[in-house]
Amino acid sequence: MLEVALVTCARLPELDDDDRLLLEPLASWDCRVTPAVWDDPAVEWDRFDLSVIRSTWDYTDRRDLFVAWARATPRLLNPADVVAWNTDKRYLADLAAAGLPVVPTTWIAGHEAIELPPSGEYVLKPSVGAGTLDADRFDLGDAGERARAIAHAERLLAAGQSVMVQPFARAIEQAGETGVILVDGQLSHGTRKGPMLGQKTLDEIDGLYKEEAIEARMPSDAEIELARAAIAAVPIGSEPLLYARVDMVPGADGRPMIMELELTEPSLFIVTAPVTAHRFAQAIATRARLMAASRK
Repeated sequence: MLEVALVTCARLPELDDDDRLLLEPLASWDCRVTPAVWDDPAVEWDRFDLSVIRSTWDYTDRRDLFVAWARATPRLLNPADVVAWNTDKRYLADLAAAGLPVVPTTWIAGHEAIELPPSGEYVLKPSVGAGTLDADRFDLGDAGERARAIAHAERLLAAGQSVMVQPFARAIEQAGETGVILVDGQLSHGTRKGPMLGQKTLDEIDGLYKEEAIEARMPSDAEIELARAAIAAVPIGSEPLLYARVDMVPGADGRPMIMELELTEPSLFIVTAPVTAHRFAQAIATRARLMAASRK
């Protein structure tokens, strides 16, 4: 039997519902699965043939510790260098520098004055974050909203975060946000997420993420092409990533723009495409078998 850890956090010690869909197909590939909490000092990581990061969503206020854990954990996927690069959304600047269409983003660091555009709808969020927690939408032309935006930025900066400022992509209200999910470098499936920011009735789940309405969507050819280009632009390693989710929204011209590139702990929304559980399980088992062979 191959020993596989699905890495989670203390608030989801038995994994989240989506990742539990992997247990049966992994067993069929001769994998013995252990849900393992990333910051539990009792876990002996070296006993696993492969550790796969899944629902580690409480790391955002301890990113340095999480990156150090990743660097110290053997046979980890996605690998530690990817974790270090991808857990701070400043990676968007790297993608933009590579010529990819990215939602325009400016940054406010802790030592900088808070300067916001004079008007328009903008999203402010932390550069290190999971889901849409601590992200909000503001109409900066309204005095009250502007004051609220400044207070939001001040709170994030006081917590040691850098602040991302992005124009609100209005097309998301009709088209929604597309997620393109890849497994072992190959297209698996797509999802549609409706607009969330500005919706004040959303529930927070264990303080880890906001409840989302997700449904299946077949990505367009342009979205698939952009997802592949985004993965090709990742400046680390040449081996295909075990998993990736590329989130994108339509720009003003209707063409897709990258909102986020999720390579560390993305939900893959397996429930929207059940075949993905078997596809992902096979990819995990294949990598685990290779890792096990390399240990002999």
